Amino acid sequence: MAKAEAASVEVVSVDIPMTFKKRGGRKVIVLPDGTHGNPAPMATIDNTMIKAVARAFRWQKLLENGTYGCQDEIAKAEKIGPSFVSRVIRLALLAPDIVEAILAGKQPAHLTLRDLMQPFPVEWAGQRVQFWIGGGVSACLPGVEGGPRIGACVRLLSCQST
Repeated sequence: MAKAEAASVEVVSVDIPMTFKKRGGRKVIVLPDGTHGNPAPMATIDNTMIKAVARAFRWQKLLENGTYGCQDEIAKAEKIGPSFVSRVIRLALLAPDIVEAILAGKQPAHLTLRDLMQPFPVEWAGQRVQFWIGGGVSACLPGVEGGPRIGACVRLLSCQST
């Protein structure tokens, strides 16, 4: 009886056109159209990026409330270079959705702190394009304009010696 049941079972064969290639020491499935079968890597929470963004907002607040008069004073108090302070404090001008993505670990996997430390547009739509986040202007948060707070730009100047 078992032989009769086994003879009536059909074997279904499925052919999937793909190849396996080594990329970076790992095997990757390459589909016929050239795309990788593996999903794009997901970004994870980057503590150094979060720390830099937090520093930027803290330093911005210290400038706004008058604790420090300029970036050079922050640099002296923190015992770091004024150039580093100026590059980090610009992160306070990032679009709110970019900051939220960084804090939640949902930024693109390719985005690094090194990328954020490079010059970037002040306009939020330009930032989204440069950092490949969201869909440009349409990615704005509800009720948020497409640019930074005006007051945020005023205090980013370095001390001027007279």
